[in-house]
Amino acid sequence: MSFLGKTAHRQILDAAAQEIEGLVGNTLDILEITKPPDIVYAAHLAKVISKLSPLIGNMIEFSITNILNAKKWDYNGHWIRQDPGFPDILFKSGLSPEPGIEIKTWFPLSTEITARFKDSISHFSDNQTDVVMIAWIPEFLIYGKPKMIGAWRDTAKSLARTRDNHYHRPPHYLVFEPQDTRSRTANLQQTNTNGYVFQGTERELEEAEREVRLWGSAGILYDFSPPYQLKLRQLRNKYNYRLDTNFAKMDRIAHSGLEEFKSEILALEMFGHTLLEWGRRGFFKTEKALTAIL
Repeated sequence: MSFLGKTAHRQILDAAAQEIEGLVGNTLDILEITKPPDIVYAAHLAKVISKLSPLIGNMIEFSITNILNAKKWDYNGHWIRQDPGFPDILFKSGLSPEPGIEIKTWFPLSTEITARFKDSISHFSDNQTDVVMIAWIPEFLIYGKPKMIGAWRDTAKSLARTRDNHYHRPPHYLVFEPQDTRSRTANLQQTNTNGYVFQGTERELEEAEREVRLWGSAGILYDFSPPYQLKLRQLRNKYNYRLDTNFAKMDRIAHSGLEEFKSEILALEMFGHTLLEWGRRGFFKTEKALTAIL
């Protein structure tokens, strides 16, 4: 791939990010939640509003794709939404690799960012994919149209590296790359990493630790190369490990930029209280607070 191509796909992604960030503060005309008629209904709605997150997240992806396509793009390109597929939206043109954006949505009144990011860093060698986290909330906190209150972006490569380095602690915790499935049809190809937690005895753990020390100091650093992955598989085959079902939750990968974004969003004030207070400190349970919303 030429240097021009590398420059071009990053320019496309930067321009797309500017378009998305320009939506912050706006409501999206994709769905509207009716104003509660009384306090009792408002209290109930506050408990269940987060159940709309998957639906609204899906609609936000469609809406952003349409908004981006309202702009004229270089290289005669246009954006398509992939469902299923990674990333969520892809820039189709003559560029190679194709720039893409994986969109994650976050409803800040829920307990945490539930979105996961499991894709292997091996797919981002050209740094052609960005991840955009969009924070949304109903314009009147529990009713109205969805409002974008924040957008955060970084490269998929940066997120994957942070995730792998955060989780990988051999032999206590192992991060595994997907098998090479490029010969399979698209729907059967594997692109996700997985995490495994040591479940052996104390004696077995001591033995496993001795084995890992023989790898040297560099051996504890995560590596997606086949030789290193073979070492990990040998450990998993020799000792008892369990699949970590909470692996790669974005709220837990300790990415500094994302952590800063989370803090900024939770500190935003609406109707006299921060979103942190509304969502995690029980303010929806007080009649006075709900009256302020209505």
